[in-house]
Amino acid sequence: MKPLGDQNTHLWLVQKMAKATETDLVAAMERANLTNADWAEMVQDCRHCDWTAGCKRWLGRQEGAADQAPEPCRNKDRFEALKSALEGLEA
Repeated sequence: MKPLGDQNTHLWLVQKMAKATETDLVAAMERANLTNADWAEMVQDCRHCDWTAGCKRWLGRQEGAADQAPEPCRNKDRFEALKSALEGLEA
């Protein structure tokens, strides 16, 4: 089994991916049912990822907002769901 990645590294990767996809994690925690346990699970899933180097390269190339996280991202569906939930609250 692959060892887990560094917790702080992956914490920042999840935050940077949220920013790159314009997923407001603070608003999601306040208004869209993102719990502390959900947040911890997102970081933990990221720690299991084999695409860390690719993720860092992808994030480094982002100049503006991306419509969605790239396919290899283990949290891609979560970012999309949170973003949709927040957009639904604004409507």
